[in-house]
Amino acid sequence: MKKNSLCCILLLGSTLLYSQKKLSQFSYLALGDSYTIGESVKTKLRWPVQLVDSLKKYGVAMDDPQIIAKTGWTTDELKAGIDRATLDFPYDWVSLLIGVNNQYRGRSIDQFRTEFEGLLSEAVFYSGNNKENVFVVSIPDWGAMPFAEGRDRKQIATEIDNFNQVIYEVCALEGIRFIDITPLSREVNIHPDWIAKDGLHPSGAQYSQWVQTIVANLLKEKSDGSK
Repeated sequence: MKKNSLCCILLLGSTLLYSQKKLSQFSYLALGDSYTIGESVKTKLRWPVQLVDSLKKYGVAMDDPQIIAKTGWTTDELKAGIDRATLDFPYDWVSLLIGVNNQYRGRSIDQFRTEFEGLLSEAVFYSGNNKENVFVVSIPDWGAMPFAEGRDRKQIATEIDNFNQVIYEVCALEGIRFIDITPLSREVNIHPDWIAKDGLHPSGAQYSQWVQTIVANLLKEKSDGSK
């Protein structure tokens, strides 16, 4: 089956389209922090890697993801990491997941909005200025993890929600797909296997659930006018 036919089957009417460059496989750039790099899990269990593996099951030829991410990175540190990287763009898909360390360090949410807007613009640029090829993943709630024992979990959840609200608003304004995995991150009390050994980060099993949500969103038919 030809690649364009596979693309049509995969997207089922969504607006995530294959870019114009002629490649034998789809390319994917994943931007983020500890969640994207998969702190405390094996490389094959990182969610961008699992996403590629999942899409391959639909017959979509995918390159291994290029990941620009590091544990502890804030928005400005991700920007610096991108600036240092060698990127073979445009990419067919670009994902962005950032902000938890801004929240953890108590940084201004207004500063976050400005820096997130800049990162999103870069993500769009590296997609070949095709917004339909970009998706943003919400910040998970680390306050639900054992690491947060003794801390104000309610306050952490509120702050995470506030940062995610900013992300949602910016994505809505720019017409970028926003995928909310935060509710899943709050189910670790009933899924202890979703917790990595460090007690702070998601396990590969939780990332698998994220990927199911992401794939379902990418495959979702455009029945309600949304992307």
